[in-house]
Amino acid sequence: MSGINRRSFMKNSVVAAASLAFAQSSARAGRRNRPNVVVILTDDQRWDCMSCEGHPFLKTPNMDRIAQEGARFANMFVTTSLCSPSRASFLSGLYAHAHKVTNNFTDYPADLPSYPLRLQKSGYETAYIGKWHMGEQSDERRPGFDYWITHKGQGKYYDTTFNINGKRTVKKGYYTHRVTDMVVDWLRAEHNKPFLLMIGHKAPHTPFTPEKKYEHIYDDIEIRYPWTAFNLEGKPKWIRERLNTWHGIYGPIFGFRKDFPDTSAESVLEFADFARAYTASIKSVDDSLGRVYKTLKDLGQLDNTVIVLAGDNGFFLGEHGMTDKRTMHEASIRVPLLVRYPKLIRPGTVINQMVLNVDMAPSILDICGAEPLKNIHGKSWKKLLTGRASGWRKSWYYSYDYEKQFPYTPNVRGVRTDRFKYVHYPNGDNKPDQYKAELYDLANDPLERNNLIDDPKYAGKITELKAELRRLMAETGALPDKMPLYLGIKAELPDEKIR
Repeated sequence: MSGINRRSFMKNSVVAAASLAFAQSSARAGRRNRPNVVVILTDDQRWDCMSCEGHPFLKTPNMDRIAQEGARFANMFVTTSLCSPSRASFLSGLYAHAHKVTNNFTDYPADLPSYPLRLQKSGYETAYIGKWHMGEQSDERRPGFDYWITHKGQGKYYDTTFNINGKRTVKKGYYTHRVTDMVVDWLRAEHNKPFLLMIGHKAPHTPFTPEKKYEHIYDDIEIRYPWTAFNLEGKPKWIRERLNTWHGIYGPIFGFRKDFPDTSAESVLEFADFARAYTASIKSVDDSLGRVYKTLKDLGQLDNTVIVLAGDNGFFLGEHGMTDKRTMHEASIRVPLLVRYPKLIRPGTVINQMVLNVDMAPSILDICGAEPLKNIHGKSWKKLLTGRASGWRKSWYYSYDYEKQFPYTPNVRGVRTDRFKYVHYPNGDNKPDQYKAELYDLANDPLERNNLIDDPKYAGKITELKAELRRLMAETGALPDKMPLYLGIKAELPDEKIR
Protein backbone atom coordinates (compact mmCIF):
# COMPACT_ATOMS: atom_id res chain seq x y z
CA MET A 1 0.00 0.00 0.00
CA SER A 2 1.43 3.41 -0.98
CA GLY A 3 2.02 6.10 1.62
CA ILE A 4 -0.81 8.19 0.21
CA ASN A 5 -3.24 5.28 0.28
CA ARG A 6 -2.10 4.34 3.76
CA ARG A 7 -2.68 7.88 5.04
CA SER A 8 -6.08 7.96 3.32
CA PHE A 9 -7.02 4.59 4.82
CA MET A 10 -5.96 5.67 8.30
CA LYS A 11 -7.82 8.95 7.97
CA ASN A 12 -11.00 7.16 6.89
CA SER A 13 -10.62 4.67 9.73
CA VAL A 14 -10.28 7.44 12.28
CA VAL A 15 -13.34 9.20 10.87
CA ALA A 16 -15.35 5.95 10.93
CA ALA A 17 -14.27 5.19 14.48
CA ALA A 18 -15.13 8.72 15.58
CA SER A 19 -18.52 8.48 13.89
CA LEU A 20 -19.22 5.15 15.59
CA ALA A 21 -18.14 6.53 18.95
CA PHE A 22 -20.35 9.58 18.45
CA ALA A 23 -23.32 7.38 17.49
CA GLN A 24 -22.79 5.16 20.54
CA SER A 25 -22.41 8.21 22.77
CA SER A 26 -25.58 9.72 21.32
CA ALA A 27 -27.44 6.46 21.86
CA ARG A 28 -26.28 6.35 25.47
CA ALA A 29 -27.24 9.98 25.95
CA GLY A 30 -30.63 9.31 24.38
CA ARG A 31 -31.14 6.39 26.71
CA ARG A 32 -30.19 8.52 29.72
CA ASN A 33 -32.63 11.21 28.68
CA ARG A 34 -35.51 8.79 28.08
CA PRO A 35 -36.51 6.73 31.10
CA ASN A 36 -37.17 3.05 31.14
CA VAL A 37 -40.69 2.10 32.19
CA VAL A 38 -41.80 -0.90 34.24
CA VAL A 39 -45.58 -1.26 34.59
CA ILE A 40 -46.84 -3.88 37.04
CA LEU A 41 -50.53 -4.77 36.85
CA THR A 42 -52.20 -6.85 39.54
CA ASP A 43 -55.52 -8.62 39.00
CA ASP A 44 -58.50 -7.71 41.24
CA GLN A 45 -56.44 -5.87 43.88
CA ARG A 46 -58.51 -3.34 45.86
CA TRP A 47 -56.98 0.06 46.59
CA ASP A 48 -56.98 -0.54 50.35
CA CYS A 49 -55.04 -3.82 50.21
CA MET A 50 -51.69 -2.20 50.93
CA SER A 51 -50.32 -1.23 54.31
CA CYS A 52 -49.56 2.27 52.98
CA GLU A 53 -53.36 2.61 52.55
CA GLY A 54 -53.93 1.58 56.16
CA HIS A 55 -54.86 -2.10 55.82
CA PRO A 56 -55.35 -3.49 59.34
CA PHE A 57 -53.09 -6.55 58.99
CA LEU A 58 -51.70 -6.95 55.44
CA LYS A 59 -48.09 -5.74 55.30
CA THR A 60 -46.73 -4.73 51.89
CA PRO A 61 -43.26 -3.26 52.53
CA ASN A 62 -42.24 -3.10 48.88
CA MET A 63 -45.42 -1.35 47.78
CA ASP A 64 -44.99 0.98 50.74
CA ARG A 65 -41.44 1.77 49.63
CA ILE A 66 -42.62 2.79 46.17
CA ALA A 67 -45.16 5.09 47.82
CA GLN A 68 -42.55 6.52 50.21
CA GLU A 69 -39.97 7.11 47.47
CA GLY A 70 -42.51 8.22 44.87
CA ALA A 71 -46.21 8.97 44.69
CA ARG A 72 -49.38 7.32 45.92
CA PHE A 73 -52.57 8.20 44.06
CA ALA A 74 -55.23 8.12 46.76
CA ASN A 75 -58.17 8.29 44.34
CA MET A 76 -57.47 6.04 41.38
CA PHE A 77 -60.47 4.45 39.62
CA VAL A 78 -61.34 2.22 36.68
CA THR A 79 -64.02 3.28 34.23
CA THR A 80 -65.28 -0.31 33.84
CA SER A 81 -64.66 -2.71 36.71
CA LEU A 82 -63.94 -5.82 34.68
CA CYS A 83 -60.54 -7.23 33.73
CA SER A 84 -60.45 -7.09 29.92
CA PRO A 85 -62.28 -3.77 29.42
CA SER A 86 -60.14 -2.12 32.08
CA ARG A 87 -56.88 -3.47 30.65
CA ALA A 88 -57.85 -2.20 27.22
CA SER A 89 -58.52 1.23 28.73
CA PHE A 90 -55.10 1.23 30.41
CA LEU A 91 -53.46 0.54 27.03
CA SER A 92 -55.53 2.82 24.82
CA GLY A 93 -56.66 5.76 26.96
CA LEU A 94 -60.23 5.07 25.82
CA TYR A 95 -63.53 4.12 27.45
CA ALA A 96 -64.85 0.64 26.72
CA HIS A 97 -67.53 1.86 24.31
CA ALA A 98 -64.72 3.30 22.16
CA HIS A 99 -62.15 0.50 22.26
CA LYS A 100 -64.96 -2.11 22.00
CA VAL A 101 -63.55 -4.52 24.61
CA THR A 102 -66.72 -4.53 26.69
CA ASN A 103 -66.47 -8.05 28.15
CA ASN A 104 -63.92 -10.66 29.19
CA PHE A 105 -64.08 -12.55 25.90
CA THR A 106 -62.84 -9.89 23.48
CA ASP A 107 -59.22 -9.26 22.54
CA TYR A 108 -57.57 -5.88 22.21
CA PRO A 109 -58.11 -4.76 18.59
CA ALA A 110 -54.93 -5.36 16.57
CA ASP A 111 -55.30 -2.05 14.72
CA LEU A 112 -55.98 0.09 17.80
CA PRO A 113 -53.12 2.38 18.91
CA SER A 114 -51.66 1.81 22.38
CA TYR A 115 -48.91 3.29 24.45
CA PRO A 116 -46.63 0.20 24.06
CA LEU A 117 -46.99 0.42 20.28
CA ARG A 118 -46.28 4.16 20.37
CA LEU A 119 -43.17 3.66 22.53
CA GLN A 120 -41.99 0.81 20.30
CA LYS A 121 -42.25 3.03 17.24
CA SER A 122 -40.38 5.82 19.04
CA GLY A 123 -37.35 3.66 19.74
CA TYR A 124 -38.20 1.73 22.89
CA GLU A 125 -37.59 -1.98 23.36
CA THR A 126 -40.86 -3.46 24.61
CA ALA A 127 -41.73 -6.62 26.52
CA TYR A 128 -44.79 -8.22 28.07
CA ILE A 129 -44.44 -10.98 30.68
CA GLY A 130 -47.37 -12.52 32.53
CA LYS A 131 -51.16 -12.53 32.34
CA TRP A 132 -52.59 -10.70 29.32
CA HIS A 133 -56.27 -11.47 29.97
CA MET A 134 -57.79 -10.29 26.69
CA GLY A 135 -58.80 -12.75 24.00
CA GLU A 136 -58.63 -15.75 26.31
CA GLN A 137 -58.24 -18.41 23.61
CA SER A 138 -54.96 -17.05 22.25
CA ASP A 139 -51.48 -16.72 23.73
CA GLU A 140 -49.96 -15.33 20.50
CA ARG A 141 -47.81 -12.20 20.50
CA ARG A 142 -49.82 -8.97 20.37
CA PRO A 143 -48.81 -5.83 18.43
CA GLY A 144 -46.47 -3.44 20.21
CA PHE A 145 -44.18 -5.97 21.90
CA ASP A 146 -40.72 -7.17 20.86
CA TYR A 147 -40.58 -9.79 23.59
CA TRP A 148 -43.61 -11.83 24.59
CA ILE A 149 -44.49 -14.25 27.37
CA THR A 150 -48.08 -15.07 28.29
CA HIS A 151 -50.57 -17.94 28.37
CA LYS A 152 -54.10 -18.73 27.35
CA GLY A 153 -56.95 -17.72 29.61
CA GLN A 154 -56.47 -17.24 33.33
CA GLY A 155 -53.40 -19.39 33.78
CA LYS A 156 -52.94 -21.48 36.92
CA TYR A 157 -51.39 -20.64 40.25
CA TYR A 158 -49.13 -23.67 39.81
CA ASP A 159 -47.47 -25.10 36.68
CA THR A 160 -48.77 -22.75 33.97
CA THR A 161 -47.97 -23.30 30.28
CA PHE A 162 -46.43 -20.11 28.91
CA ASN A 163 -45.89 -19.08 25.32
CA ILE A 164 -42.32 -17.78 25.43
CA ASN A 165 -41.80 -15.97 22.14
CA GLY A 166 -43.60 -18.72 20.23
CA LYS A 167 -42.41 -21.74 22.23
CA ARG A 168 -44.83 -23.21 24.78
CA THR A 169 -43.24 -24.34 28.02
CA VAL A 170 -44.64 -25.44 31.38
CA LYS A 171 -43.09 -23.42 34.17
CA LYS A 172 -43.24 -25.56 37.28
CA GLY A 173 -44.02 -23.85 40.53
CA TYR A 174 -45.96 -20.88 41.86
CA TYR A 175 -47.14 -18.45 39.18
CA THR A 176 -45.98 -15.21 40.82
CA HIS A 177 -42.44 -16.49 41.30
CA ARG A 178 -42.10 -18.02 37.84
CA VAL A 179 -43.23 -14.79 36.19
CA THR A 180 -40.81 -12.83 38.36
CA ASP A 181 -37.96 -15.20 37.43
CA MET A 182 -38.61 -14.50 33.74
CA VAL A 183 -38.87 -10.77 34.42
CA VAL A 184 -35.50 -10.72 36.21
CA ASP A 185 -33.87 -12.75 33.40
CA TRP A 186 -35.18 -10.27 30.83
CA LEU A 187 -34.02 -7.25 32.82
CA ARG A 188 -30.51 -8.72 33.19
CA ALA A 189 -30.18 -9.24 29.43
CA GLU A 190 -28.44 -6.54 27.40
CA HIS A 191 -30.65 -3.60 26.40
CA ASN A 192 -29.25 -0.98 24.05
CA LYS A 193 -32.45 1.07 24.02
CA PRO A 194 -34.70 2.48 26.70
CA PHE A 195 -37.27 -0.17 27.50
CA LEU A 196 -40.90 -0.67 28.45
CA LEU A 197 -41.55 -3.81 30.47
CA MET A 198 -45.12 -4.74 31.37
CA ILE A 199 -45.70 -7.38 34.06
CA GLY A 200 -49.11 -9.03 34.41
CA HIS A 201 -49.75 -10.82 37.69
CA LYS A 202 -52.45 -13.42 38.23
CA ALA A 203 -52.83 -12.66 41.93
CA PRO A 204 -55.04 -11.91 43.69
CA HIS A 205 -57.57 -13.23 41.14
CA THR A 206 -59.75 -16.23 42.00
CA PRO A 207 -59.36 -19.01 42.92
CA PHE A 208 -57.33 -17.32 45.64
CA THR A 209 -54.26 -19.48 46.21
CA PRO A 210 -51.47 -18.17 48.43
CA GLU A 211 -48.08 -19.77 48.10
CA LYS A 212 -47.30 -22.34 50.78
CA LYS A 213 -45.30 -20.07 53.09
CA TYR A 214 -48.18 -17.57 53.25
CA GLU A 215 -51.04 -20.06 53.29
CA HIS A 216 -51.74 -19.77 57.03
CA ILE A 217 -50.25 -16.42 58.03
CA TYR A 218 -53.66 -14.90 58.77
CA ASP A 219 -55.31 -17.89 60.43
CA ASP A 220 -55.43 -16.01 63.74
CA ILE A 221 -57.03 -12.91 62.23
CA GLU A 222 -60.75 -12.70 62.95
CA ILE A 223 -62.72 -11.88 59.80
CA ARG A 224 -66.48 -11.35 59.70
CA TYR A 225 -68.94 -10.26 57.08
CA PRO A 226 -68.80 -6.45 56.84
CA TRP A 227 -71.68 -4.41 58.28
CA THR A 228 -72.95 -3.49 54.81
CA ALA A 229 -73.31 -7.17 53.86
CA PHE A 230 -76.69 -7.43 55.59
CA ASN A 231 -77.89 -3.86 55.89
CA LEU A 232 -79.32 -3.49 52.41
CA GLU A 233 -82.35 -1.36 53.20
CA GLY A 234 -82.84 1.25 50.52
CA LYS A 235 -80.69 -0.62 48.01
CA PRO A 236 -82.19 -1.82 44.69
CA LYS A 237 -83.76 -5.27 44.89
CA TRP A 238 -81.27 -6.83 42.44
CA ILE A 239 -78.50 -6.34 45.02
CA ARG A 240 -80.50 -8.27 47.62
CA GLU A 241 -81.20 -11.01 45.07
CA ARG A 242 -77.49 -11.31 44.29
CA LEU A 243 -76.75 -12.64 47.80
CA ASN A 244 -77.44 -16.25 46.82
CA THR A 245 -75.70 -16.17 43.43
CA TRP A 246 -72.18 -16.88 42.23
CA HIS A 247 -71.30 -13.25 43.03
CA GLY A 248 -72.99 -13.07 46.44
CA ILE A 249 -71.72 -13.84 49.94
CA TYR A 250 -74.03 -16.87 50.25
CA GLY A 251 -72.82 -18.28 46.93
CA PRO A 252 -69.90 -20.67 46.37
CA ILE A 253 -67.32 -17.89 47.02
CA PHE A 254 -65.16 -19.30 44.23
CA GLY A 255 -64.61 -22.80 45.54
CA PHE A 256 -64.35 -22.15 49.26
CA ARG A 257 -67.92 -23.38 49.83
CA LYS A 258 -69.15 -26.70 48.41
CA ASP A 259 -72.88 -26.24 48.91
CA PHE A 260 -74.68 -23.00 48.23
CA PRO A 261 -76.57 -20.90 48.92
CA ASP A 262 -75.49 -21.19 52.53
CA THR A 263 -76.92 -18.73 55.06
CA SER A 264 -75.84 -20.66 58.16
CA ALA A 265 -73.75 -19.13 60.92
CA GLU A 266 -70.99 -21.61 60.09
CA SER A 267 -70.69 -20.25 56.57
CA VAL A 268 -68.89 -17.20 57.89
CA LEU A 269 -65.90 -19.44 58.58
CA GLU A 270 -65.65 -20.29 54.89
CA PHE A 271 -66.03 -16.62 54.02
CA ALA A 272 -63.19 -15.83 56.42
CA ASP A 273 -60.93 -18.38 54.68
CA PHE A 274 -61.89 -16.81 51.37
CA ALA A 275 -60.92 -13.32 52.55
CA ARG A 276 -57.69 -14.52 54.18
CA ALA A 277 -56.59 -16.31 51.00
CA TYR A 278 -57.27 -13.22 48.91
CA THR A 279 -55.15 -11.08 51.20
CA ALA A 280 -52.33 -13.61 51.60
CA SER A 281 -51.89 -14.00 47.83
CA ILE A 282 -50.95 -10.29 47.64
CA LYS A 283 -47.90 -11.00 49.83
CA SER A 284 -46.18 -12.80 46.95
CA VAL A 285 -46.93 -9.92 44.58
CA ASP A 286 -45.24 -7.60 47.07
CA ASP A 287 -42.22 -9.93 47.20
CA SER A 288 -42.09 -9.86 43.39
CA LEU A 289 -42.04 -6.07 43.41
CA GLY A 290 -39.09 -6.23 45.80
CA ARG A 291 -37.16 -8.47 43.42
CA VAL A 292 -37.85 -6.17 40.47
CA TYR A 293 -36.74 -3.15 42.52
CA LYS A 294 -33.50 -4.89 43.60
CA THR A 295 -32.71 -6.02 40.06
CA LEU A 296 -33.07 -2.50 38.68
CA LYS A 297 -30.89 -1.20 41.51
CA ASP A 298 -28.21 -3.84 40.87
CA LEU A 299 -28.18 -2.88 37.18
CA GLY A 300 -27.84 0.82 37.97
CA GLN A 301 -31.18 1.55 36.32
CA LEU A 302 -33.43 2.11 39.34
CA ASP A 303 -33.53 5.89 39.29
CA ASN A 304 -33.72 5.98 35.50
CA THR A 305 -36.85 3.83 35.50
CA VAL A 306 -40.47 4.86 35.94
CA ILE A 307 -41.95 2.14 38.14
CA VAL A 308 -45.75 1.94 38.07
CA LEU A 309 -47.93 -0.44 40.09
CA ALA A 310 -51.68 -0.52 39.45
CA GLY A 311 -54.68 -2.84 39.71
CA ASP A 312 -57.05 -3.65 36.87
CA ASN A 313 -60.16 -3.44 39.09
CA GLY A 314 -61.24 -3.77 42.70
CA PHE A 315 -62.98 -6.64 44.46
CA PHE A 316 -65.81 -7.04 46.97
CA LEU A 317 -65.04 -8.82 50.21
CA GLY A 318 -68.66 -8.94 51.35
CA GLU A 319 -69.54 -5.25 51.03
CA HIS A 320 -73.23 -4.87 50.12
CA GLY A 321 -73.49 -8.67 50.26
CA MET A 322 -71.23 -9.06 47.22
CA THR A 323 -68.10 -10.76 45.96
CA ASP A 324 -66.50 -10.16 42.52
CA LYS A 325 -66.60 -6.62 41.03
CA ARG A 326 -68.54 -5.06 38.05
CA THR A 327 -70.76 -2.65 40.01
CA MET A 328 -69.99 1.01 40.70
CA HIS A 329 -69.51 0.73 44.46
CA GLU A 330 -66.16 1.86 45.85
CA ALA A 331 -64.75 -1.61 46.59
CA SER A 332 -65.25 -2.47 42.92
CA ILE A 333 -64.00 0.63 41.11
CA ARG A 334 -61.14 1.87 43.29
CA VAL A 335 -57.63 0.48 42.69
CA PRO A 336 -54.04 1.13 43.74
CA LEU A 337 -51.70 3.36 41.74
CA LEU A 338 -48.11 3.90 42.88
CA VAL A 339 -45.42 5.61 40.78
CA ARG A 340 -41.69 6.01 41.47
CA TYR A 341 -39.41 8.20 39.34
CA PRO A 342 -37.11 10.45 41.40
CA LYS A 343 -36.22 12.69 38.45
CA LEU A 344 -39.84 13.89 38.48
CA ILE A 345 -41.49 12.94 41.78
CA ARG A 346 -40.78 14.23 45.25
CA PRO A 347 -40.66 11.33 47.77
CA GLY A 348 -43.85 10.80 49.73
CA THR A 349 -46.09 12.62 47.27
CA VAL A 350 -49.82 11.93 47.70
CA ILE A 351 -52.13 12.80 44.81
CA ASN A 352 -55.74 13.32 45.90
CA GLN A 353 -57.24 14.25 42.53
CA MET A 354 -59.38 11.60 40.82
CA VAL A 355 -57.37 9.75 38.19
CA LEU A 356 -58.58 6.95 35.92
CA ASN A 357 -57.23 3.93 34.07
CA VAL A 358 -57.70 5.86 30.80
CA ASP A 359 -55.05 8.29 32.08
CA MET A 360 -52.25 5.70 32.12
CA ALA A 361 -51.44 5.75 28.40
CA PRO A 362 -51.17 9.54 28.00
CA SER A 363 -49.22 9.85 31.26
CA ILE A 364 -46.52 7.35 30.34
CA LEU A 365 -46.13 8.79 26.85
CA ASP A 366 -45.90 12.28 28.34
CA ILE A 367 -43.20 11.28 30.84
CA CYS A 368 -41.24 9.51 28.09
CA GLY A 369 -41.50 12.42 25.67
CA ALA A 370 -43.21 10.29 23.04
CA GLU A 371 -45.84 11.36 20.55
CA PRO A 372 -49.24 11.41 22.29
CA LEU A 373 -52.20 9.28 21.29
CA LYS A 374 -54.90 11.23 19.47
CA ASN A 375 -58.62 11.52 20.25
CA ILE A 376 -58.50 9.68 23.56
CA HIS A 377 -60.48 10.18 26.76
CA GLY A 378 -57.64 10.11 29.27
CA LYS A 379 -55.29 12.91 30.26
CA SER A 380 -51.73 12.90 31.57
CA TRP A 381 -51.26 13.06 35.32
CA LYS A 382 -47.61 14.09 34.90
CA LYS A 383 -48.52 17.65 35.86
CA LEU A 384 -50.17 16.42 39.07
CA LEU A 385 -46.84 14.95 40.12
CA THR A 386 -45.29 18.41 39.97
CA GLY A 387 -48.10 20.08 41.94
CA ARG A 388 -50.03 21.56 39.02
CA ALA A 389 -53.68 20.59 39.45
CA SER A 390 -55.49 23.42 37.67
CA GLY A 391 -58.05 22.26 35.13
CA TRP A 392 -58.11 18.68 36.43
CA ARG A 393 -61.37 16.72 36.26
CA LYS A 394 -64.07 17.23 38.87
CA SER A 395 -66.25 14.34 37.71
CA TRP A 396 -66.14 11.20 35.56
CA TYR A 397 -68.58 8.58 34.37
CA TYR A 398 -68.66 4.82 34.85
CA SER A 399 -70.08 2.14 32.58
CA TYR A 400 -70.54 -1.61 32.74
CA ASP A 401 -72.27 -3.73 30.10
CA TYR A 402 -74.21 -6.80 31.20
CA GLU A 403 -72.66 -10.19 30.32
CA LYS A 404 -75.04 -13.07 29.70
CA GLN A 405 -72.48 -15.49 31.17
CA PHE A 406 -72.71 -13.60 34.48
CA PRO A 407 -76.27 -12.32 34.81
CA TYR A 408 -75.89 -11.12 38.39
CA THR A 409 -75.14 -7.49 37.48
CA PRO A 410 -77.30 -5.32 35.19
CA ASN A 411 -76.07 -2.58 32.88
CA VAL A 412 -74.62 0.27 34.93
CA ARG A 413 -74.13 3.94 34.08
CA GLY A 414 -73.11 6.44 36.71
CA VAL A 415 -71.21 9.57 37.61
CA ARG A 416 -68.79 10.23 40.47
CA THR A 417 -67.56 13.57 41.75
CA ASP A 418 -65.18 14.30 44.62
CA ARG A 419 -68.15 14.06 47.00
CA PHE A 420 -71.19 12.44 45.36
CA LYS A 421 -71.95 9.31 43.38
CA TYR A 422 -75.07 8.72 41.28
CA VAL A 423 -75.62 5.19 39.93
CA HIS A 424 -78.22 4.50 37.24
CA TYR A 425 -79.50 1.12 36.05
CA PRO A 426 -80.91 1.83 32.57
CA ASN A 427 -83.01 -1.33 32.38
CA GLY A 428 -85.00 -0.34 35.42
CA ASP A 429 -87.21 2.38 34.02
CA ASN A 430 -90.27 0.13 34.36
CA LYS A 431 -89.11 -1.65 37.57
CA PRO A 432 -88.23 1.14 39.98
CA ASP A 433 -87.74 -1.08 43.05
CA GLN A 434 -85.80 -3.80 41.24
CA TYR A 435 -83.36 -1.36 39.64
CA LYS A 436 -83.65 1.68 41.88
CA ALA A 437 -80.93 4.27 41.31
CA GLU A 438 -78.38 4.95 44.05
CA LEU A 439 -77.04 8.23 45.45
CA TYR A 440 -74.26 8.49 48.04
CA ASP A 441 -72.67 11.40 49.86
CA LEU A 442 -69.17 9.96 50.02
CA ALA A 443 -67.82 12.70 52.27
CA ASN A 444 -70.22 11.71 55.05
CA ASP A 445 -70.82 8.08 54.04
CA PRO A 446 -67.64 6.58 52.54
CA LEU A 447 -68.93 3.03 53.07
CA GLU A 448 -72.05 3.79 50.99
CA ARG A 449 -74.43 2.68 53.72
CA ASN A 450 -77.28 5.09 53.02
CA ASN A 451 -78.88 5.34 49.59
CA LEU A 452 -80.19 8.92 49.40
CA ILE A 453 -82.03 8.55 46.12
CA ASP A 454 -85.49 8.90 47.75
CA ASP A 455 -84.52 11.73 50.09
CA PRO A 456 -86.30 14.91 48.88
CA LYS A 457 -83.48 17.05 50.28
CA TYR A 458 -81.27 15.75 47.48
CA ALA A 459 -83.67 16.27 44.57
CA GLY A 460 -81.63 19.18 43.26
CA LYS A 461 -78.36 17.26 43.53
CA ILE A 462 -79.90 14.30 41.66
CA THR A 463 -80.99 16.58 38.83
CA GLU A 464 -77.51 18.08 38.71
CA LEU A 465 -75.80 14.67 38.60
CA LYS A 466 -78.13 13.35 35.92
CA ALA A 467 -77.24 16.33 33.77
CA GLU A 468 -73.55 15.77 34.43
CA LEU A 469 -73.86 12.11 33.46
CA ARG A 470 -75.50 13.12 30.20
CA ARG A 471 -72.78 15.69 29.56
CA LEU A 472 -69.93 13.23 30.21
CA MET A 473 -71.46 10.51 28.05
CA ALA A 474 -71.97 12.97 25.21
CA GLU A 475 -68.44 14.35 25.62
CA THR A 476 -66.90 10.87 25.31
CA GLY A 477 -69.09 9.78 22.39
CA ALA A 478 -71.12 7.30 24.44
CA LEU A 479 -74.49 8.55 23.21
CA PRO A 480 -76.69 7.12 21.89
CA ASP A 481 -75.96 4.31 24.32
CA LYS A 482 -75.66 0.89 22.65
CA MET A 483 -75.81 -1.40 25.65
CA PRO A 484 -76.76 -5.09 25.51
CA LEU A 485 -80.19 -6.40 26.52
CA TYR A 486 -80.33 -7.34 30.18
CA LEU A 487 -82.36 -10.52 30.78
CA GLY A 488 -84.44 -9.61 27.75
CA ILE A 489 -85.17 -6.11 29.05
CA LYS A 490 -84.62 -3.36 26.53
CA ALA A 491 -83.27 -0.11 27.93
CA GLU A 492 -84.23 3.11 26.25
CA LEU A 493 -81.58 5.63 27.05
CA PRO A 494 -81.50 8.64 24.75
CA ASP A 495 -79.49 11.46 26.24
CA GLU A 496 -82.57 13.27 27.58
CA LYS A 497 -83.97 10.26 29.49
CA ILE A 498 -81.39 9.29 32.10
CA ARG A 499 -83.46 8.72 35.24
